[in-house]
This record gives sequence, structure tokens and C-alpha cells, in this order.
Amino acid sequence: MRVGLAAVAAIVTVCLLAGCEAGTDRSIADMTPGTTSSTPTPTSSSATTTTTTLPPAAQPYPFGTEQAKAPATVAGKAPVVRHIDTGGKPYVFITIDDGAVQDPHALDLIKQSGARPTLFLNEHYVKGHEDYFKQLQDKDDLVIGNHTVNHPDLSKMSYAAQRKEICDDSDAFVKAFGHRPTLFRPPFGSFNGETARAAADCGLKALVMWTAAVNDGVVQFQGGNKLKAGDIVLMHFRKTFVQDYTAFVNRAKQDGLTPVPLPDWLA
Repeated sequence: MRVGLAAVAAIVTVCLLAGCEAGTDRSIADMTPGTTSSTPTPTSSSATTTTTTLPPAAQPYPFGTEQAKAPATVAGKAPVVRHIDTGGKPYVFITIDDGAVQDPHALDLIKQSGARPTLFLNEHYVKGHEDYFKQLQDKDDLVIGNHTVNHPDLSKMSYAAQRKEICDDSDAFVKAFGHRPTLFRPPFGSFNGETARAAADCGLKALVMWTAAVNDGVVQFQGGNKLKAGDIVLMHFRKTFVQDYTAFVNRAKQDGLTPVPLPDWLA
């Protein structure tokens, strides 16, 4: 019985770090376009006390200025990125996925933190709530990225079906927000070569993965026991938004890192 419980616990932990929403996720731990692999088992995690007063960003930063180009498209496929080379500068990147729960405290939390997350949204969740996400974008100069229309496992779909999911999401956001996304996150972190090709064909510069995640107010790491410069952190628009966002910002401060905009480093 003890062995069985341990195995279940291990599976749950891996699923949380992979950003599972439902079903079995296939997360990417490889920066090579057109491949899939298992998510590294998290080696450590950090919990934090929930608070609605967040510490400000610790380091000054020239928001909205290009710091680095996205890797080049190769053979018609968008590159896969899960860590940013910041040249040793103490910067970390927060990304927020899906859009399923529209927490009314999100705007104030983001403003207090001084961070500017990238929102990888599904049109399925945004539809009918455009004003909520537009307010986030307008007030804090946040960037909205592509996460497909319906959050499917793209690796199980044809090129044409993948392209429709991706391109339709971008088209919807042009109408809703006036800007076409340039960055893409595959749902569940699951993709194949056709995904990378479809993303490029839809005008997206990169497939963005992650190196840490926040779930239920706990920061989980794929390696080590702290956030590191260049880490891309995953969280979701869930009922635990306040706890999760607070956990990230406090952890970033504890580790001496400043949250900065991902698009500045994937221009």
C-alpha cells in the first residue's frame, strides 16, 4: 500500500508542474523543435503565506525595450524556448495561462508587483470576457500570447487542424485586443514538428515552455530549490490566482530576481 501511495503522489506532482488542467499531459523538457518528452520531476518546491500586498520589483528595468531577438525560425518551424539567456542579469519571467477564471483581484495584484506577465490565452475562455482581459492589457501593458482556441493536445492532431486552432486564436485576439500575438504556448506543453510549423505559418515567433510552475500557492522547480535568472514560470487563471501570484512574486524577491516582460527578450 505504501508503494502505491508513493507512486500516486509522484504522478500528481509531475502533473502539477506540467500545467495539467485535465487528462494526461505530455510536457516538453526539450528545446529542439518537433519533439516531445516527459516533464522533469520537480526536485523542490516552496510554499508561501497568502497576502494581497506584494513587494515591488527589486531592480529597475527599462520596460518595453528590446533586449534580445527570438531565435530564428529553422526549416519553417518556430523555435522552442523554455529558458532565457539574460546575460547574468537577475531577471525572471512570469506567464499566466488559459483564462478560465477571471479573478477580480488580478489587476491590483499585477499593478502592485510591478511585473508585466505574458498571458497565454484560449479564445474559448476569453469569449464573453474580452473586457476583463482588455483591462489587464490596457492598464499594465501586458502582452497576450496564443494558447489555441480550445486547449487541445496538438500532438494528436493533423497539421491542418493544428493550424486552425493556432491561427484562429490569433485572429480572434486581433479583433478583441487590436494586436496579433507573437508568442505561443502549446496546451499541456505537448507538440510535434507540425505544431512548430503551424505556429510559424500563423506568424508566431516561438513556442514558449517553462522551467518552474506555481500551483496552490506553491512554487515548484524543475531543478534546484530556487528560481534562477532566465527562468520562465507557469501559472494559470484559477481560483487560487491570489495565492499563486503572491507566491511567485515573493519567491522572486527572495531569490533576488526582478520579473520583467518576456516579449522584450523574444523580440
